[in-house]
Amino acid sequence: MADDHDAIAKEFAEAVNMAPADLEKWLDTDDSKRVGWKGEGGDGKGESVGHQSGRRIVAIKRKKKVDLTDDDYAHMKKVVSYVHRHLAQGGPKKDAAHSDWRYSLMNWGHDPEK
Repeated sequence: MADDHDAIAKEFAEAVNMAPADLEKWLDTDDSKRVGWKGEGGDGKGESVGHQSGRRIVAIKRKKKVDLTDDDYAHMKKVVSYVHRHLAQGGPKKDAAHSDWRYSLMNWGHDPEK
């Protein structure tokens, strides 16, 4: 299990290239709150899945390794999968820097402009 956790932590560290303070600052922006899937049957006005994930990423990154739980590792694995899948889709050809594609990735802790 420790080996799995080490591998997950390594992949997470590679996928999440935003520092906790930078991610928190981003999550406070209107663009961050605007993008992302708000859930089935919702009114489209709640917090997106990615925005919730961003808050959890900040908490995980601020924890000591010995304090990480199995749920934390499961979320880290989810983040890695999302970032890899989203990057593989590729961003828009024009103005990727100001795109919902980039903003969504940033909610998940990855800034493709870095």
